[in-house]
Formats: sequence, structure tokens, C-alpha cells
Amino acid sequence: MAHLLIVDDERSICELLEISFRKEGHKVEIATSGEAAKQRLSSQMFDIVVSDICMPDMDGVELLRFSKEMSPATNFILITGVPTIDTAIDAVNFGADRYVIKGDRLLDELRPAVKQFAENQKLKKEAGELRRQLRRLTGFDRIIGASPKMRSLFELVETIAPQTSRVLITGESGTGKELVARAIHENSARSKTAFITINCGAFPETLLESELFGYMKGAFTGANENRRGLFQAADGGTLFMDEIGNMSLTMQVKLYRVLQEGKVRPLGSNEEVAVDVRVIGATNKDLEKEIAEGRFREDLFYRLSVIPIHLPPLRDRREDIPLLARSFLERFSKSMGKHVEGIEPEAMRRLEVYDWPGNVRELENTIERAVALETGKRISLEGLPERVVNFYQGFKSNGDHEIKVSLIPDDGLNLEEHIASTERSYLLAALERSGGVRTQAAALLKMSYRSFRHCAKKYGV
Repeated sequence: MAHLLIVDDERSICELLEISFRKEGHKVEIATSGEAAKQRLSSQMFDIVVSDICMPDMDGVELLRFSKEMSPATNFILITGVPTIDTAIDAVNFGADRYVIKGDRLLDELRPAVKQFAENQKLKKEAGELRRQLRRLTGFDRIIGASPKMRSLFELVETIAPQTSRVLITGESGTGKELVARAIHENSARSKTAFITINCGAFPETLLESELFGYMKGAFTGANENRRGLFQAADGGTLFMDEIGNMSLTMQVKLYRVLQEGKVRPLGSNEEVAVDVRVIGATNKDLEKEIAEGRFREDLFYRLSVIPIHLPPLRDRREDIPLLARSFLERFSKSMGKHVEGIEPEAMRRLEVYDWPGNVRELENTIERAVALETGKRISLEGLPERVVNFYQGFKSNGDHEIKVSLIPDDGLNLEEHIASTERSYLLAALERSGGVRTQAAALLKMSYRSFRHCAKKYGV
């Protein structure tokens, strides 16, 4: 039925409740201190927690706050032998689901509450499984987030997906642009047809043209047969054109004509072929700036961005980091055949405050590395990269502003190594964002190319 955690410094109470609820079919674990309970809450998911308020090392209200941070869906019941108005108020304010007074009727009071919560948890799990199945069918299963920005994104995708309008997705590298494009396709009337992707920055101009539009036998040296381009292959479906801002101006003219006419002309052919393709473009560049500087055609921009979608960087939706981290943890634990069940609170805190220049992709790689290295049941600080561990100590509130405070460990900090690690991570992030083009990476970091090359050599990038 339900998975319960009983917390009380009186072992006799723990054993009484454990025996009683096990008889009713529940899975029950006990902890005789607040710290022991925190460790269990960090490494496992519980449906219901029953905790005493007065314990030597930690009061139950503090444990309640910790539980709500780790797992807001867990029902929490506070019990006490010394009821006061203040503790009752704190229990309500911090989200306790029940407040029960110890006494001869303790079990009689707890049983109906546990039964009700167990039934509610069962319904939630069933509904959650239905939602997961729906998300898998509609392409939303790998887009993870509960922040206001992500909820707005989900709503927008659901609204525009059934349409045929072109979409331009913008956002930094690693934010999940292809996942959003795929979700749009899977939620459209084209979902049973092809979803084809191409990275426009990965091909030189002549090869990109033949990839997109196809060619006829003899069109150029090595063209030994007719070949359909990606526009024809995607006919009736969706073509996702990633890094579209890296196309040459000549190719931009040719793409504009295809979008305007709905026809392609393979290389070496005198005939045009009609195609019905929904184009979704994506870029990590500021195309309006590219237009102003003469590197992107304004007419093509307006053809592509009928519906613009901007994906926020991970640092602007930090509340989604625990959800993403746990999802990646579950996936990599399963794929590696390991039993890493959770993330220690201090490790999670470092993940939440790091700025993630590589966004979701960097977080995914970080969790994969941590799972691979972990020998215990929970990811600890030792399993995280140094750049994440040493990045920031946390946030301090100052009115409406948050101030990042540099971390200096208790045993000191090698400042030169810390600076080198930080500089190297930014070099790597700039290279990823620029698609490996060093001149563009240098411009992103506002460095001369000579300085960038020197630093890259220095750090072995």
C-alpha cells in the first residue's frame, strides 16, 4: 500500500507503529533521530512521514520543512506528547497534513489519517502514470520542468502544435530546442509522418544545398544516382533545421524561395518539386542582431519566425534543477545497472546554485558522471565536478535581490586552481555555444582571438 517513515526518539513508539502499520499491509521504516530521518528522506521517496515533534537532535517542525523541500508530495503527520499553541501553528504554517496528540488513542487517531493519505497517494500515482504515458505519446516526456516559465512553454506548445505555421526556437546551447521541436511535431496532425533533423552549421554551403534539396545523377563529381533531399524526405511531415543562423547568405536566399513557393529544385534539375513541409528552425544566435550586422536576411527571419519560442537558460529556472537531476539520476542508474537512489542535500544545493553555462545538457552530463563514479547509494559532493562544488556557496537575500557568495571551504581554497577551473569551463561553454568556431567563441567572451588561443592552449582545450 503506502511507504511510511516513522520518526521518534522513543524506540517503543516506533516499534508499536511499525508493527501496527505493517499488519495493515504498509511498507514501514523507522528512524530514532531527526538526522537519521533526514538521511532516509534524502535517499528514498516516502508516501507518508509520521514524526514526533520533540526530539533531542532536531524538532519535528524542522524535519517537516526538510521533507517538504525534498518531496512536496509526501504527506506529513506530526505527533506530540506536549501540545502547545505555538507548535500547532508552526505545524500548519509549514504544511503538516495532520497534528496528532500522543496518548491512549494515538493509533486510533493515526489509522484513518494514514488510510486516507495512502488512498490519495495511490490515486496520485495512477494519475501520474497516466500523465507519463500521455507525455511519452506526445513527446513531452523528456522536457522536464514545473517552473512558471516551463509551464508557459508547455501551454504554448500545446496551442501551436496543431497549426501549420512555421516556428523559430531560440535559446542557448543545451536548453533542449530539438526536444521542443519534436514535441510540436508529435502533438500535430503530422505526428504519423517523418520528423527529420539537420544541423545547418555542420555542412559547408554546397553540401548543405544538396542535403536539403537533393540532386540528379551527374550534377557534380560523385553524383552517381538521383537522390532526394531532406525537404522531399520530410514531405507531409516536419523538418527541424538546427543552428539555422549559421547558414550562408546565399543559402538563406535559396531557403527563402523554398519557403515562399513550397517547391524545391534538386541540383542538376530543371524541374521543381512541390513539397508540404512544416519547417521548425532553431538557433542560439540573436538573429535580430545578425540582421543588423548584415549576416542574416530580414525577409527569411520573418518567414521563419511566424511563431517565436524562446527557451530560458537553466540558471533562470533553478527550481527545475532538482526535477531534472532526479530524472537523469533515475535514467543513468537504470542504464548502468547501479543502485544510486538519491542526491545528498549538500550536493543538491551546489547543483541548484551553479550557473550551468552548458544548460540542461551540462547538468545531464554531470549527473551521468556522478552516477558512474558513485560507489554508495547517494550522489555526494565527491561525485560532482570541482567547478560545480566550488562555484558558489549559496544565495543571500537582500530585499528583492539575491547576492551570490563565493565559496571558500573550511580547509581553504587553492585560488589559482579555482580560477583556472572556472576559466576552462567558460572556454568550453563558449566553444559549445559557437559550434566549435574559435573566433566566435572569443567574441562571446569579449576576448581577442590571440588571447583566446593562448588560454585554450594553456588549459588544453
